[in-house]
Amino acid sequence: MLTQENALKFFRHNPALSIAGIEKEASLPSGTLRQAVAGNRKLNENHLVALEGVLMKYGYSKDLYQKARVVSVVNHKGGVGKTTTVSCLGEALANKGFRVLMIDLDPQGNLSQILGIENPEVQVADSLINDAEFPVVQIQENLFLSPSDIDLAKAEYELILLTGGDLRLKNRIIPLLSEFDYVLIDCPPSLGKLTVSAMYASDACLVTMLPEMAAMKGVNTLLDKVHDVKKNLNPMLDIDGLVFTMVKKNSVHDNIKEAIRANLPIRIFKTEIKHLVDFQKAQVMLNTISKFSGASEAAKLYADFCNEYIEYLQLVK
Repeated sequence: MLTQENALKFFRHNPALSIAGIEKEASLPSGTLRQAVAGNRKLNENHLVALEGVLMKYGYSKDLYQKARVVSVVNHKGGVGKTTTVSCLGEALANKGFRVLMIDLDPQGNLSQILGIENPEVQVADSLINDAEFPVVQIQENLFLSPSDIDLAKAEYELILLTGGDLRLKNRIIPLLSEFDYVLIDCPPSLGKLTVSAMYASDACLVTMLPEMAAMKGVNTLLDKVHDVKKNLNPMLDIDGLVFTMVKKNSVHDNIKEAIRANLPIRIFKTEIKHLVDFQKAQVMLNTISKFSGASEAAKLYADFCNEYIEYLQLVK
């Protein structure tokens, strides 16, 4: 039977659905469903039975959204907004009510540092190499982090030597998938063992790209690696698309974006993340972007990207 939790999860994943329209189709008292979605009331058994029949017409099933979507945020170049995207997209999803786990898989540990966690007592490397429990630290409501630091660099080398090294990340996070809606993996700026492990554990990759010539020349190498992993390790791996980051309003960036949109055979998201100082300020203050300034243009851009990303996932569901 449909539970209120699963009903609300379905509406979060399908924001275009008309609450009033669904309420009417299910013959629910006026305002009942709207109040439930807003978190202000509980639906009784009769409400849920009536609602389940209607939601099934829109694609609901009891097995839908029961496991997190695992997404590797990738680019083999540094400084292209991977960490910022994991942090800000993760927070934007959490603000919508999704439970999000961010995994810091970069030995530099930048994601952990900007979220105020340095020298973690237990980190990802401990789980991959020593079978420690996979670390999960709550950052704020609905938002969690698996932290790392430089010890992960040593772990990457050891994974090459260990039996099933590519499998270990996937095996460690499988028990967590039912607890979250999204798992976002901040990958290192390389195409080495850690990035391959992340792709093996993922449902999809999200590419961040700075619209400059050097990044444009290397993107095909990155896509070839994704396709190689898909062919040989993880046939379920998809590419959700590419998001432009650190975008400046000038002819160089405009021309490169136009060339990428014309030539790359993957989805290019419409939302572009501008080069804004508030991202750096938030990181210095060890804050997520919405906690630093929820009304800022920086926070709004990732909220917009979050909405576009959710809408896209409904098209490919």
